[in-house]
Amino acid sequence: MGVTRISVDEVKKRMDAGEDFFFLDTRNPKAWAEADTRLPQAIRVPADDVDKHFADIPRDRPVVAYCT
Repeated sequence: MGVTRISVDEVKKRMDAGEDFFFLDTRNPKAWAEADTRLPQAIRVPADDVDKHFADIPRDRPVVAYCT
């Protein structure tokens, strides 16, 4: 499994082309609570707990983890 940085513009371009992504919101609790925008269907997992949630992360599409 490889990790690659991707820009917001690249995600948008690929989504517009029909690619399906899974979004993982790893913002800290304070940033998440103060956020005006949350991506629909993203799961929220603190960055330190991602390993505890591997079963919740699909393996059939690219995963985009984002934070502040």
